[in-house]
Amino acid sequence: MKDLFDLSKFDSYKEDNRREVKKAKGGLPNSLWDSYSAFANCYGGVIILGVKEDKNGGWYTTGLKNAAKLKKDFWDTLNNRKKVSLNLLKDDDVETFSVNDTGDVIMVIWVPAAKREQKPVYINDDLFGGTFRRNWEGDYHCTRLQVKTMLRDQAEETMDMEILDEADMEDLNKDSIRGYRNSHKSFKPGHPFERLDDNEYLRAIGAAGFSKEDKKLHPTAAGMLMFGNEYDIVRYFPEYFLDYRENPDIVIRWTDRLQSSSGEWSGNLFDFYFRIYNKIIKDIKVPFKMQGGFRVDDTPVHRALREALANCIINTDFYGKYGVIIIKEGDKLTLENPGYIRPGKEQMRRGGKSDPRNKSLMKMFNMIDIGEHAGSGVPNIFNVWEDEGWEEPVIEESFDPDRTSLTLKFAKKQAIKTSDKKQAIKTSDKKQAIKTSRNMEKIRKYLQENETAKTSDIAKLLTLSVSRTRAVLSEMKDVEALGTNRTRIYRLRRK
Repeated sequence: MKDLFDLSKFDSYKEDNRREVKKAKGGLPNSLWDSYSAFANCYGGVIILGVKEDKNGGWYTTGLKNAAKLKKDFWDTLNNRKKVSLNLLKDDDVETFSVNDTGDVIMVIWVPAAKREQKPVYINDDLFGGTFRRNWEGDYHCTRLQVKTMLRDQAEETMDMEILDEADMEDLNKDSIRGYRNSHKSFKPGHPFERLDDNEYLRAIGAAGFSKEDKKLHPTAAGMLMFGNEYDIVRYFPEYFLDYRENPDIVIRWTDRLQSSSGEWSGNLFDFYFRIYNKIIKDIKVPFKMQGGFRVDDTPVHRALREALANCIINTDFYGKYGVIIIKEGDKLTLENPGYIRPGKEQMRRGGKSDPRNKSLMKMFNMIDIGEHAGSGVPNIFNVWEDEGWEEPVIEESFDPDRTSLTLKFAKKQAIKTSDKKQAIKTSDKKQAIKTSRNMEKIRKYLQENETAKTSDIAKLLTLSVSRTRAVLSEMKDVEALGTNRTRIYRLRRK
């Protein structure tokens, strides 16, 4: 968190999805609490008071009148449960700094990301009206659907563990169950579950459970999603939708499409997984390899694709909008699912922490040798792509509605030619030289009219940071500096 703000790098910062600046001239701005909620409900961030953004996106200090009082007011408000639902901060998460160039005091507030079980963090004692999220454009109100998703995700028991009292065991697709059991038997021959009848087997793997209401066996949400028929699944998950599109030619809309709502197949997750997996691997080149007298057709790329497809399904919010969409397009595969990333994008990329949205579904896939237990699946995908020399996979997260996508390209990284690099540097240097020359002319004209000026005056004139302004002034042989530090002024050098 602390690497989000470093005073020595002040002049290089701009607002983004992790940084926010506010003037706070008249006290704590109301929008401060919107940003607090937004950062807490996303990846965390830093709020800086006493700073304003110029028209070019750069920052300059405006200072704080009474930093000590402002700090006290901040802590008093943060601990007021009628204003803020949860205080996530420690004492050292709020600091004041004096900016040397101007002497202005600023206050820096580091807001950590809330844990899953702490979300949503909201303000004004208003759960649905006071919950915010953060994107590149700033803070925005969460929809009721987003708030409900965060509330569901608080529980240790995931959504797919719920027993569907109104569903009957006969609603599940017998062919899908048989296919799953055969896959399990192939992977684990002689497993104790082999001897169980279907109902006992489904209960053992988490696809069924006894209801507290009628004490009878019913499908769980995971069981219905994995083995149900689409027309039954949508009774419990109205937004449920699975869609595969294959479009290698932009002239044709798609050459192959498979939808859960077509009525031509079961439409459940188990059948979708294997139908889609066989489609996305058909163009994967398999090196000739023998083991124990048999050809080995499974490669790290195959395993990575299985992981990617399972990860997409396991982390889907089946109450979310627009469903699971898999698009195979030329040398690119995109897997997109409803739901934000529960452990966060950075943690997902780093691995080591497994926090699936659907634990029962993960268990079922694991039992047939699909997916990872320890949160190492996504890092493994990145490693395989690196070993192949392909472009790095791209993870993207969007909100309103919450969606996550993973893009995998089967294309070699493009090496940048040294000559292209040099040309880019030359072009950039030329543009910078022209801009600097124009700024110098502005400075000369300003000093002719005003005789002397402070660094901050010239910085505002040029809409540059103070440090960049000093760098421009240092290159001007016809300008001299008088005084030191805060009293320093500049004038045209006298002949």
